[in-house]
Amino acid sequence: MKPYSTLFLFTLLTLSTVPAQADIIDDTIGNIQQAINDAYNPDRGRDYEDSRDDGWQRQVSDDRRRQYDDRHRQFEDRRRQLDDRQRQLDRERRQLEDEERRMEDEYGR
Repeated sequence: MKPYSTLFLFTLLTLSTVPAQADIIDDTIGNIQQAINDAYNPDRGRDYEDSRDDGWQRQVSDDRRRQYDDRHRQFEDRRRQLDDRQRQLDRERRQLEDEERRMEDEYGR
């Protein structure tokens, strides 16, 4: 009986490993096909990659928005400085014109 049980056990193990090997081969072929598809169609990413890309794009978008806001504030500050300077120049021009008028009045022209 012992040789038959050993033969039965050996046959059972052999038959159970064949489907396992087939599953491994099938998974390997599937992975190779997916790699080929990814190489030829890079825009069709997988879902987990898309979620990481969304986070990265959101971060880049936030950074770009902050940069835009900072530059916009710098432009506004510069515009205010130029407006102040223009007002000062206008005031100095009026003072100069007043002094010129007084001089002409003083010398009778």
